[in-house]
Amino acid sequence: MMRELYIGLMSGTSLDGVDAVVVAIDDHNIELIASEEYPYPNALRQQVLAICTGQKTDLPTIGRLDHQLGKLYANAVNHLLNKAQLCASNITAIGNHGQTVFHQPHGEEAFTMQLGDANLISALTGIDTIADFRRLDMAVGGQGAPLVPAFHQYLFRSRHSTTVILNIGGIANISVIPSDDRVIGYDTGPGNMLMDAWCETHIGQKFDQNGQWAATGKVLPELLNKFLADPYLQQAAPKSTGREHYNLAWLNKQLIGDELPQDVQRTLCEFSALSIANAVDSHHNGNDCELLVCGGGANNPLLMQSLKERLKQWQVMPTSKKGISEDSMEAMAFAWLARQRVHNQPSNLPAVTGASQQVSLGVIYPSIKEFS
Repeated sequence: MMRELYIGLMSGTSLDGVDAVVVAIDDHNIELIASEEYPYPNALRQQVLAICTGQKTDLPTIGRLDHQLGKLYANAVNHLLNKAQLCASNITAIGNHGQTVFHQPHGEEAFTMQLGDANLISALTGIDTIADFRRLDMAVGGQGAPLVPAFHQYLFRSRHSTTVILNIGGIANISVIPSDDRVIGYDTGPGNMLMDAWCETHIGQKFDQNGQWAATGKVLPELLNKFLADPYLQQAAPKSTGREHYNLAWLNKQLIGDELPQDVQRTLCEFSALSIANAVDSHHNGNDCELLVCGGGANNPLLMQSLKERLKQWQVMPTSKKGISEDSMEAMAFAWLARQRVHNQPSNLPAVTGASQQVSLGVIYPSIKEFS
């Protein structure tokens, strides 16, 4: 199939910006053409966080946020096109994840909600837009997450030993590619989410730059054991989670109240590392296992060092060592998911999400055409 250009947009649970990429894709290869992180306005970020953490809201507020996020994504696209010196007509489609404000994958009324009006994106950019990627998977019995493992299977073929791709965003998730290529994947638990929330609360920074604040503290063993006893970590896959579970309210319930803030931060870092490492190591098979790390957590030296210490039988490295930017991986995935939808190709993995069948995910929002 011919090589086409797609744009991918991703704003994850960390709410630290919109990752935007232009990629060229064919049946077997993907090439990153341009990328940037488009800033997330702080006022908008605070409103989204309020909804994600369960504060009271109403339909007018939801509607306004859906509109504002749609404009934000459209602005990110147009800015990226200008940076890359491309025209809208060069792009086949945009794949937009949208901003998740709630994800409830269990029960008779399972649902997921992402905001960011895709009609606005297509109208303001002049490019067909694909959005709402998760709900069709849920309609056929899946959890709607994680979706990126299908893209990882496209990128990384099976080897003689296990390959795991780890994305450390707000939530950490893994894609496991064993030697038989039967890919599985799931959310392991918190990535940066709890660390970011604690950091912003206590030192007024959105995240702990390079883990420097956590490095001033010490691990509190009793608190770490409380964290590790969380029932989600014991669940069997397929499974997914988010901010509706791991948030400041959850964290505060674990605390006695006399802990030093920097010690809590250090313990949270160790919690993320240990919960990830326990999940990863359960898939060890072979003498040359690789852990390829992407997402914001790949830039935290303290977290990465802890992972390496706990996974001595693994080769731990950023995905850039394999030619894929660790900061662009998820946005590239949604560009690829858009291509799958344009060509009506399957894009979920039932073994990962628990869906009853493969489907082509996403809804197409066509760009506006002139009528004579």
